[in-house]
Amino acid sequence: MSKSSLRKDKTCLNCNYVVENRFCPNCGQENSDTRKTFHHLFVHFFEDLTHYENAFWKTIKNLFLKPASLSKEYLSGKRLSYLAPVRLYIFISFVTFFFISIFPINENDLINLDQKSTVQVKNKEGKLVDSLISKKKIKVSDVMDALEKEQKQKHLSNAEQNVGFMNFGYKTVKELDSLQKYAPEEDKLSDWEYNIIKKTLLVKAKYNQKEMWEKFVEGTRQNLPKALFFYMPLFALILWLFHGKKRWYYFDHGIFTLHYFSFLLLTVLLIFFFRKTMNCFVDTTFTLIFSKVVTGITYIWMFYYFFPAHHRFYGETRTISLLKSIAMLFINIFLMILLLLVFMLYTFINIH
Repeated sequence: MSKSSLRKDKTCLNCNYVVENRFCPNCGQENSDTRKTFHHLFVHFFEDLTHYENAFWKTIKNLFLKPASLSKEYLSGKRLSYLAPVRLYIFISFVTFFFISIFPINENDLINLDQKSTVQVKNKEGKLVDSLISKKKIKVSDVMDALEKEQKQKHLSNAEQNVGFMNFGYKTVKELDSLQKYAPEEDKLSDWEYNIIKKTLLVKAKYNQKEMWEKFVEGTRQNLPKALFFYMPLFALILWLFHGKKRWYYFDHGIFTLHYFSFLLLTVLLIFFFRKTMNCFVDTTFTLIFSKVVTGITYIWMFYYFFPAHHRFYGETRTISLLKSIAMLFINIFLMILLLLVFMLYTFINIH
């Protein structure tokens, strides 16, 4: 690393501590001249970039292929060679949800470019309409049926289209307010039930089922990073409850949790990129089998990863570690389902 000239003044500019050598023993800042040449700035930039790149790829490699190694290295004091756990999680989380957000269409709904063609069909009024179809999956008759169904749907209001969807027995907000006002006291809804049903009726009147689903998916993508972030302390708490309080601090479980959730998000990102890449190829027997095999192996590794990571990090016997891992797996599945239900309700309530 390039070295700049040291200041003659031995007082640290950051903390006013006396600096005898190049770095301040109190805060670690280099006691060098603050005025730098462009050459120094240019060299310093590439030195930092190279160091970050080396640390990043070393961290990613160990995170994905060596369960618990990063957590053990960090707690043993070897920290400069790797990215800090919080920085690692924030970076992977940002990249994962950023790339997922810029591809809003579900992958199953996408049509390969090699399989697209445009045809002209007549709608109910006899007008020619351009329609994009798939040579392999969609027939012209299907397009005709879809157009006819769309024409019928246009004559129905959103509320009429959503009659069977989340039906609480009330057709309009006016009917709900009337029954809530004049019904006997024992038949009236609680404030919580009233607000939920009223919100449902307002959303159903404003959007059809397709539009509601799009709004829900959009809201889920926006709020999912927050849900995962708030769940991590709970995950670490479960680890704390299952292990010795004298040997392990909550901080230790937190480091393991950050690395484990970083691995999960990294795996999701890799699967996402792999599927998007495979979607560019024409569907053949080889590509379909290859895609399913690679995806399946990745999912298996994603599920299995916690067991060796837990065993290696906490150093318990394989039997004890396996039993604890299975117990924690069921507890976390239950809590995740509960969290997702609350999360879905929150997302639905916040649809505008």
